[in-house]
Amino acid sequence: MMERLYPICRSITGDGVRRTLDVIGEAVPLDRHSVPSGTAVHDWTINDEWNVRDAYIADASGRRVVDFRKHNLHLVSYSVPVRATMTLSELRPHLHTLPEHPDWIPYRTTYYDRTWGFCLSQRQLDAMDDDTPYEVVIDTALGPGELTYGEVFLPGETEHEVLLSAHVCHPSIANDNLSGIVVACELAAVLAARPRRRYGYRFLFAPGTIGSITWLSRNAGRLAAVRHGLVLTGLGGPGELVYKRTRNGDKQVDRAASHVVRRAGGQTRPYSPYGYDERQFNALGFDMPVGRLSRTPHGEYPEYHTSADDLAFVEDDQLLGGLDAAIAIIDVLERDRNYRNLSPYGEPQLGARGLYPSVGGKAASDTVMAMLWTLAYSDGRTPLLEIAELADLDFAVLDEAAASLMEGGVLASVID
Repeated sequence: MMERLYPICRSITGDGVRRTLDVIGEAVPLDRHSVPSGTAVHDWTINDEWNVRDAYIADASGRRVVDFRKHNLHLVSYSVPVRATMTLSELRPHLHTLPEHPDWIPYRTTYYDRTWGFCLSQRQLDAMDDDTPYEVVIDTALGPGELTYGEVFLPGETEHEVLLSAHVCHPSIANDNLSGIVVACELAAVLAARPRRRYGYRFLFAPGTIGSITWLSRNAGRLAAVRHGLVLTGLGGPGELVYKRTRNGDKQVDRAASHVVRRAGGQTRPYSPYGYDERQFNALGFDMPVGRLSRTPHGEYPEYHTSADDLAFVEDDQLLGGLDAAIAIIDVLERDRNYRNLSPYGEPQLGARGLYPSVGGKAASDTVMAMLWTLAYSDGRTPLLEIAELADLDFAVLDEAAASLMEGGVLASVID
């Protein structure tokens, strides 16, 4: 899927977003929504639609020295149409490079300012001649259209929902765009195959910032149903898993994600009002319990927002590790609950119930310790995840222990 999506020139609107949703829709049952340009969405207005046919800078011989067709990062996103002959000195204010990485092309946008520009490698710029006239062509269309986003909804046993979000607005960038999309699609497939789901799961595939704000504006009546949420992004590059907390930092998704990420060797970070769409969901007016799951966060690796964030930068094991973490977080949210010890007057005789090794004297296994910790704290008020943290054991181990203890008749689930 990443290989198919990588060449597409995406932006916050336009054919690239629609083509991307076409591919996503082959993998998951996607509902598409279109909102006209000029529509007010909270403090924002949906921009005119932007599409690009071609863009280049050519020398006097007609040779394209910068060519959008070779890499779509060469054109600043939302550049207005241009046809002109210019000197290099006239061109320079519109050219963007990365001198510290002379072979990389930067990624730049101008969504809300009607201007234009090209991105190129420093080596390309160094090879250009001050005395040569250059033909500058930007063949784009910018006018009334629509913003498009996609949703997948998997109903659950309750009316409560988990929101999973991935942005679909970056062009040929693998980790900081496509990794979140493909992990979200795989996660949706995993959850769709489950015969029972406690929560409903709503997957949002929308352009960053304006897309999530549009969704929030159009779905005010269902926001209260969202009990937990994750923004999925940057899950394919190197580095450990990183979970960014919600603005309040004390939501159940914070506890679940922190448990999973910490035990996978990753780290948890506090909220900040900069980043991806978690900052929209956590805005004061919404205050939604949505954190962010990624690897090395945006801006902390040199390849970020450059042509070096390509398919070679992303590895299968990294994507699978991100998917495994997302599944584990969902499993905690699905299965965490309070239990009550039905035999609280001393330790119950687990051996008589086939729950304890027949030969004693050896160190207790994680399975046995999980049962003992579960019994010790199951007072009807303490969630299983909290007991897992106290025991310093994986939630999954305690979840299995709780199931065994219930089967043995010494534990009961407290209905919530």
